[in-house]
Amino acid sequence: MTNNPQENLLLAGLSKADSQEILRLVDYTNIQSLPEIWPIAAKRFSDTVALYNPHAKPPVEITYQQLAQNIQLFASGLQALGVKAGDRISLIADNSPYWFIADQGIMTAGAVDAVRSSQAEKEELLYIVGHSGSTALVLEDLKTFNKLQDRLADLAIHLVVLLTNEAPPTAQDFKVLNLKQLMEVGQNHNFVPVPQKRENLATLIYTSGTTGKPKGVMLSYSNLLHQVTTFRVIIQPHVGDTVLSILPTWHSYERAVEYYLLSQGSSQVYTNLRSVKADLKQYKPNYMVAVPRLWESIYEGVQKQFREQPANKQRLIKFLLGMSEKYIKAKRIAENTSLDHLHASSINRFVAKLISLTLLPFHALGEKLVYSKVREATGGKIKQVISGGGALPRHIDTFFEIIGVQILQGYGLTETSPVTNVRRPWRNFIGTSGQPIPGTEVKIVDPETRQPLPVGERGLVLLKGPQVMQGYYQNPEATAKVLDPQGWFDSGDLGWVTPDNELVLTGRAKDTIVLTNGENIEPQPIEDACLRSPYIDQIMLVGQDQRSLGALIVPNIEALEKWAQSQNLVLSLEDDKLTSSSSEKINLESKMIQGLFRQELTREVQNRPGYRPDDRIGPFKLILEPFSIDNGLMTQTLKIRRHVVAERYRDMINAMFA
Repeated sequence: MTNNPQENLLLAGLSKADSQEILRLVDYTNIQSLPEIWPIAAKRFSDTVALYNPHAKPPVEITYQQLAQNIQLFASGLQALGVKAGDRISLIADNSPYWFIADQGIMTAGAVDAVRSSQAEKEELLYIVGHSGSTALVLEDLKTFNKLQDRLADLAIHLVVLLTNEAPPTAQDFKVLNLKQLMEVGQNHNFVPVPQKRENLATLIYTSGTTGKPKGVMLSYSNLLHQVTTFRVIIQPHVGDTVLSILPTWHSYERAVEYYLLSQGSSQVYTNLRSVKADLKQYKPNYMVAVPRLWESIYEGVQKQFREQPANKQRLIKFLLGMSEKYIKAKRIAENTSLDHLHASSINRFVAKLISLTLLPFHALGEKLVYSKVREATGGKIKQVISGGGALPRHIDTFFEIIGVQILQGYGLTETSPVTNVRRPWRNFIGTSGQPIPGTEVKIVDPETRQPLPVGERGLVLLKGPQVMQGYYQNPEATAKVLDPQGWFDSGDLGWVTPDNELVLTGRAKDTIVLTNGENIEPQPIEDACLRSPYIDQIMLVGQDQRSLGALIVPNIEALEKWAQSQNLVLSLEDDKLTSSSSEKINLESKMIQGLFRQELTREVQNRPGYRPDDRIGPFKLILEPFSIDNGLMTQTLKIRRHVVAERYRDMINAMFA
């Protein structure tokens, strides 16, 4: 134990080796604000690469020494142009080293940034600029400026900074500079340090606005620093460890983990959806933060490679994966980390241990012949990957455990900075979102009475801790709905906790589908089960106020075409008419295709743990257009925007139940 109470909280219950790993890391518990990190990091890590964007033209590489200098120059430039402590500045930009410099430069100048993607709708961006009271803008590029330009005169803007070196427009009612010009102003101005307190507002993160106007989540330095100082319990990077960054950098989840990993001297490489698979192999990351959809995509890619192997090799791979799955499940029971066997007796656990020992040689053979090669697709050097922003389907979780890639599922919301729970490397309890991080409390209550529920009972998840937001900016009514006087935050999620306080999520309270028989159905777990089918790429359950559930399904066309070939059939996607039974062509409406999907849905839903008859999916429709960010059917963190999908396909859904 140490003389520091916060350190002791972090180290409680850890082995001596784990404690030493944590104590090896840089301790920031005594600082008051995020900007104080970077001068310390510059001294500790100096010429280590902090930020690298290989996809910029030309590529951008910034060391820790340069990072601290650039942040201060950015801040100095803002101060010279009239930015005062407490001013609001809208930072409307996307992933790049310059976003990070701008974000920390704004805070270093003493201002508060209101952040959003440049890809967001014009009206939403203008609302954020106006609602936040921003007097300056930092924008992705000239294109973003042009998108907003005709309405900026109506707002209190006196300064615009472009994060490119494009020639800024002239003859404006306000000053417009590019990045180079701002840095030159900063070089010619003496920077004035701005003392901060932990309780001071650091940033406004506006929610996606999927239901009504976006709400500005107020996060203080105390909120954000809680994440930086407690993440040491979860992962312990070494200086120069590579982190691959793909999520929106303005989003609380990616942002908090970036702050932590960079505070410890990691080297961050920027990637994108188009390049991620190649970048995994080229840059061989040690850490990565992503959402379930990315792991699903990698899983699907591996399954595709398996299907392309000769038939005898496919049989061998299937056999080895099957034996490894049995080995993993027996091992979990033996170690008391099986969600389906929480109360296994000592005898059952002993038997499970014997079974796991019997199956171990098969798993070792799978590692030698298959799994080590699969890991090469992730670069082969991953220590841990952190998954959040949604529930990770159990079969995906199990697959990565089999091949030896450790995924630490976490949980939290923008309003909680965001992480409240995460699985630990030494207790990676599959199917859960892990135990609370230090200083955090989780309480499960009855959604109606708000009375606490016993361990194991499902209810509404309430959260409390130093990372819980100050409230919604200029919206006391919305704040009062989710934050009670005792500091408990209503997550809107449903779940339960294990005897060892791991959180198990079962769905969103507002996503609940209520059938006409009064049964409440949580769609997420059923959707996750259906995604096990190789023929289902995406699925969204519907059925509010109906007798049964229904589903909109985006099929995996490649897998479907292979199935059709195996039946000596040709899949036709152009012809909307049913073909005759004598034809070799079939389409998505044909009886054979419909029968295949009915079989897949029935099997996967009924094989799901905790299956109830009301979980059965009745009518369904196959649609060819995937849910994506581009068509507005997914958020930028790749969650399905259920209400948007329901509206888009309203007539189809109504016809399903007619």
